[in-house]
Amino acid sequence: MTKQNVIVSDKKSGLNMSITMAMSKSSILTMTAQKPGGYISFSTTELLKNLEINGEGRINAWVESMRASSPTHIKSTPSLADHDRRSSWTVSHPSALDMFEQIIDASKGKQIVMFLDYDGTLSPIVDDPDKAFMSDAMRQTVRKLAGCFPTAIVSGRCRDKVYNFVRLAELYYAGSHGMDIKGPAKGSKYKKGSRAVLFQPASEFLPMIDEVYKHLVEKTKSTPGAKVENNKFCVSVHFRRVEEKKWNELFQQVKSVLKEYPELRLTQGRKVLEIRPTIKWDKGKALEFLLESLGFANCSDVFPVYIGDDRTDEDAFKILREKGQGFGILVSKFPKETCASYSLQEPDEVRDFLQRLVQWKRPSVLGGQSKV
Repeated sequence: MTKQNVIVSDKKSGLNMSITMAMSKSSILTMTAQKPGGYISFSTTELLKNLEINGEGRINAWVESMRASSPTHIKSTPSLADHDRRSSWTVSHPSALDMFEQIIDASKGKQIVMFLDYDGTLSPIVDDPDKAFMSDAMRQTVRKLAGCFPTAIVSGRCRDKVYNFVRLAELYYAGSHGMDIKGPAKGSKYKKGSRAVLFQPASEFLPMIDEVYKHLVEKTKSTPGAKVENNKFCVSVHFRRVEEKKWNELFQQVKSVLKEYPELRLTQGRKVLEIRPTIKWDKGKALEFLLESLGFANCSDVFPVYIGDDRTDEDAFKILREKGQGFGILVSKFPKETCASYSLQEPDEVRDFLQRLVQWKRPSVLGGQSKV
């Protein structure tokens, strides 16, 4: 049995809440309310069968979760309750910029290793995922960062796509939510040995992913604004440009395709539905693999810092919290349930934090020409 989270809304009260569903292969057994900010992750075989049995109610709950996660539904004028909630959340997840000295103190005598999500962390969230470009200033900062610490990009994007956005050969890249990992092509003093790191735990699913991608492109072309992206080891269905009244239709289209693929599971990110293999692999597993590849497996003198904005980054935040090593930093302007210890509000603050790390490690770097 597994537990999954889904956000639903009470339209009369305006309250959004996270519901935990305990699920077996045959039915949804229990539902308990939790704090806002949950997400949906389920086996297509399990939940799609339940959707068939329970009808529109379950589908509507799914669509409500899409609505609740939409920034367009954030109140333009926050209420006093919203302000109090933000203040309370900030006490538990203070700004990593405000707490910079404390973070540095905790890292003393340890090797810092940096893990960075891409969309929403190094680049702003945009309507067209093909135009999620990082700024030149951010690229320069990440380049300097990689000269100071081992640095990896961990993204839901196809590894080749995220590399084309970042264009820094000295980094580690983990694409497709960590299912496609490759070490630095050149220029990293942290690269271990002469053999390049390459790990693809879901290779057997490639033909199936390609097949599902083609089916989804065909099935969703009647929904204006829907964009299906092949991320090699997963498929992303973006609905950022889809009218809200069409979300239910889009979900039905995705559901109809996935019925035939019990080996795949469906998760929800920021205005995106993602179809992935059911293997036990995620960004947290990728973080552990990369630490091992760098020679830091079971080491007490390593200090991983993971910065991300998406629910899929929670797997990595959870690993760090369980290990009691390093910290997770959530990028969000709004309170969310998270395993991260600290927060930053937007990519500009991420760049400021990374610059401070570089300046602390090598004060001369930001004062003049980069030595990286």
